[in-house]
Amino acid sequence: MSTAFSLKQTIHTREQQIAETFSHLHANPEISWKEIETTRYLVERMRSLGLRVTTFDDCTGLIAEWGEGGPVVGLRTDIDALWQEVDGEWRANHSCGHDAHMTMIVEAVEALVESGYQPPGTLKILFQPAEEKGTGALKLVEKGAVDNVDYLYGVHVRPIQEMLQGTAGPAIYNGAAMFLYGEVTGVSAHGARPHLGVNAIEVAGAIISGIGQVHIDPMVPATAKMTMLQAGGESYNIIPDKARFAIDMRAQTNQAMDELEKKVRQIIEGVALSYSAEIELQRGSRMVAAEVHDEAKKLMELAIVDVLGQENLREAPVSPGAEDFHFYTVERPHIKATMLALGCDLKPGLHHPHMQFEHSALAKGVEILARVIVRTFEHEENRA
Repeated sequence: MSTAFSLKQTIHTREQQIAETFSHLHANPEISWKEIETTRYLVERMRSLGLRVTTFDDCTGLIAEWGEGGPVVGLRTDIDALWQEVDGEWRANHSCGHDAHMTMIVEAVEALVESGYQPPGTLKILFQPAEEKGTGALKLVEKGAVDNVDYLYGVHVRPIQEMLQGTAGPAIYNGAAMFLYGEVTGVSAHGARPHLGVNAIEVAGAIISGIGQVHIDPMVPATAKMTMLQAGGESYNIIPDKARFAIDMRAQTNQAMDELEKKVRQIIEGVALSYSAEIELQRGSRMVAAEVHDEAKKLMELAIVDVLGQENLREAPVSPGAEDFHFYTVERPHIKATMLALGCDLKPGLHHPHMQFEHSALAKGVEILARVIVRTFEHEENRA
């Protein structure tokens, strides 16, 4: 019996189990760095398969390994939920699809085990915390989790505006994102004597105007905008001397982000000088743009065609949204990586408190991920 046929049959018999896995993970969301019960559940699932499991004393998440030696092929899923208001209540909520991603990774591994597959090398599964904070991938890199990984695959469900149910793309070209946090210190004065003060709100307004005039290569999508401004108090007749602000920057390439940050900083320095104000600036989190490897992308493309047919293969979407998966390849350039873009009629959109999608897409995602693992090991055996 061929591996492909065996996998398809195994996954078909596991559809109820796939639904139950998703239901459990969806009903038990946990926010970044607090995925304690999620980690415990995933440890149990992986150990039940006989996989070697590594957990950490200082953070959530885990690594599971199956097989020995090289090549080392990796699967990665994010495990955290968002903290947002849902029907008037603030709570953890899986509105970015991480419950679906975990389900597909867990079930892909279980389907491979149940079908009798034995990896001719090592399959390494990364259950990564804190993707929403943009710091989880870097933590696993710091721990050496991907130092020996040759190929790395991830998955992300896609919004209906980008990809329909029953289709998939072999990569996701996420953009880079960066946040700057600043505090303006001016001079307080009476509202009737503004010439004696330095109005922190006016300084912030000049920053807004200035960064609106920043230009880089028009062929590369990029934006910079102030997304938070806090200034003033209860008394309206005082020139405020303090303002706090945040700037959100997006760029489709890492090179463009470097240029954008440089120009935004120059604008802020110039505003501070022209107003005789002090502006303290700090860099917040940064998410890097996708670095997709052509070889991994081609193998994912073949796996999609195996499962959905050539007619349902779509171009890799280009997204301004950020994803910390790409830190793995930026920090460890030897890794050949890509992410499966899975169509599932997701609406109204990612991060919407009532996000929903067609759950029937999960089984297809499971099969594609299982197939890309098999294809990658076969590819490496044929190369040797």
